[in-house]
Amino acid sequence: MADQFDKSSLTKIPAHVAIIMDGNGRWANKRNLPRLAGHRAGVENIRRVLEAAIEFGVRVLTIYAFSTENWGRPDDEVQGLMSIFENELQRQVPELHKNGVRLRHLGRLEGIGDKMKVAVQHAIELTQNNDRITLNVAFNYGGRAEILDAIRQMIQDHVDPSQLDEARFASYLYTDGLPDPDLINRTAAEMRLSNFLIWQSAYSEYFTTETLWPDFDQAELFKALEAFSQRQRRFGKLENA
Repeated sequence: MADQFDKSSLTKIPAHVAIIMDGNGRWANKRNLPRLAGHRAGVENIRRVLEAAIEFGVRVLTIYAFSTENWGRPDDEVQGLMSIFENELQRQVPELHKNGVRLRHLGRLEGIGDKMKVAVQHAIELTQNNDRITLNVAFNYGGRAEILDAIRQMIQDHVDPSQLDEARFASYLYTDGLPDPDLINRTAAEMRLSNFLIWQSAYSEYFTTETLWPDFDQAELFKALEAFSQRQRRFGKLENA
């Protein structure tokens, strides 16, 4: 429970936390398990971190679940991941809805199997009016693809270039209506952005941990939030300007 932590050190709670979940395969290898066992453990951990985020007062949580580049992994791993995601989605959505979680999908639905596509759309529609926390699942997502999709849609909508500003452009992104991430956390000691929210993260704070994603827990989230509280966010300006 969050009560075991000294929350007085959390002087600033980020409204939007995004997580690049990394290390599932290494977690499995350390235990002499198949890689899919690591992915299964990683997917199961999403619920625990979501509950921790709610307790700490985070309003939006975005998780990087499957990138557009991940299709290049071995077919058996990709198909296994799809099966895990589909099963967990069907199993978890009723409880998430009951607990006031709003689910959003960030990414392309093209290329995803019909059964899973229906499950994703059902989850979005079922939970659309919930307001306890928003959980964005970046699935079949790529930051460059998102920007290209936005540009294509603006061309189709005949947007006047002279009327285009950052706010108008952002309204065409998958994250339309959401605040930009205040904090981006990456697990497994990796230091790459990996094509994740590259427009939205222009002024995000970053935090990395050596902890592998399946082991990332409430205590690890607390460390990230505590580090965020100690940052001075200037957004390119002088602190006292």
